Amino acid sequence: MPRWQPSLRALLAGACCVGGCARLGPDFQPQQEPWTQQWRSPALEQATVQQATPDIREWWQVFADPTLERLIAEADAHNASVKLAGLRVMEARAQLGIAQSGRFPQLQQASADALYTERRQAGGLNPQNSRFWQYSAGFDIGWELDFWGRFSRAIESADAAYFAASANRDDVLVLLRAQVAETYFALRTAEARLRIARDNAALQKRSFEITERLFRSGATDELDLQQAKTQYLGTLSTIPEFESQIARTRNALAVLMGRPPGPLPELAGKEGVIPLIDRAVLQDVPASLLLRRPDIRAAELQVAAQSALIGVAEADLYPSLTLLGSIVWSASTLAGTPNSLALIGGPSLRWNVFDYGRIRNTVRVQDARLQQLIVAYQDAVRQAAREADDAASALVKALEREQLLRDSALAARRSLTLANALYREGYSDFQRVLDAQRALASQQDAYLVNRSNAVSNLIALYRALGGGWHSGQPLVDPATRQQMQQRTDWGNLLDEPTPPSAGASPTVKQR
Repeated sequence: MPRWQPSLRALLAGACCVGGCARLGPDFQPQQEPWTQQWRSPALEQATVQQATPDIREWWQVFADPTLERLIAEADAHNASVKLAGLRVMEARAQLGIAQSGRFPQLQQASADALYTERRQAGGLNPQNSRFWQYSAGFDIGWELDFWGRFSRAIESADAAYFAASANRDDVLVLLRAQVAETYFALRTAEARLRIARDNAALQKRSFEITERLFRSGATDELDLQQAKTQYLGTLSTIPEFESQIARTRNALAVLMGRPPGPLPELAGKEGVIPLIDRAVLQDVPASLLLRRPDIRAAELQVAAQSALIGVAEADLYPSLTLLGSIVWSASTLAGTPNSLALIGGPSLRWNVFDYGRIRNTVRVQDARLQQLIVAYQDAVRQAAREADDAASALVKALEREQLLRDSALAARRSLTLANALYREGYSDFQRVLDAQRALASQQDAYLVNRSNAVSNLIALYRALGGGWHSGQPLVDPATRQQMQQRTDWGNLLDEPTPPSAGASPTVKQR
């Protein structure tokens, strides 16, 4: 029998004691932007109010529009961008599982052989033929100790990348809810403008018919007739454009909801109704909400993931210690040949000493990438503050214009009434009627557009503060889940994980 080598059990015990003794590279430090603690925006203070309801995660409830709520719920369930973001989270979970496998022996290889041999001897006094089988089986194992934290840092990086993917999905939800609301109210605005254009076209048509009769009777000249006709046809020509805009906006809304372009019967109610909300409802101060924005959280998690990769790269500067072990069994049917069983084990040390600066420059590359992500995070926070301040300022100014344009539209309607009366009494020419009609159409349209802008700015403010990231929908919808499970064994990875929260990143259990 061969001489036995030290037991693999002792080697594995040594691995548990020695593995993970050090973790190279910088430990991630949560990003701090000191200026956010003192940052104040007069426009934000004027445009927001703090109260309990509605929750900023479901800010669209402030409009009290059941149709909008149904549209957003359907978009959550069927929008392609949300589905893709959810699948990227699943991909990140699988990548995390790959990284976690580094905790265990990296080499696990089994082999088995069976060879048939036939020997024929010629000549001699007693020639004999021999036939026999040779069998062998072996199992090799290699376990690189995580002495410098190479594998633990890789797990740390993959863990942060997983939570970054989850935050990116939240950001997709923020953008989706805002886009659905903006598209919905753009549709309502186009409907309202179409209604105003039709009303003004009806007024101008009556004026045109009156001037046509007066011209035929000789009571007025052709100039009044042609001016009335020009104004009427000009207003009439805007109607097809509004109708086309409504059709395009409706199609865009359908695609956002995961439907093919076409009619949306649920939009039949509240046609042309544009709400006016003068404040955004918040549950926290804007500076804190900015730092909780999903894209800001994702940017910070990307910094965490890259920080760990520096340690992975630095581990190559030092020797790697691997415990190797083999179990080999061999047997033969040839008479007189003994069977054998060998257990072999021992350490293996590797050190890439002469790399000519390749490893150190790899570490520098990873560090430069980390610094880029830190700068990108800082810029993302500043851009978020700018977006919030811009939206708040635009909302405040749109609300200031709202009352002025409302009064202007009322004055234009009154002017048209007076101009018609004076024209009928013969105290003014027809040009004043045309001017009054033109002013009325212009002021009414400007009022609707400004009201729509106010709604858009309110939505932009909620989006800038990160509102709307929460969703009760699964990461992978049931149909997609079934399709993926039919192709591949996903284990429990397609199950809903515990929702990640800022500041915590537990690892995902694998099966």
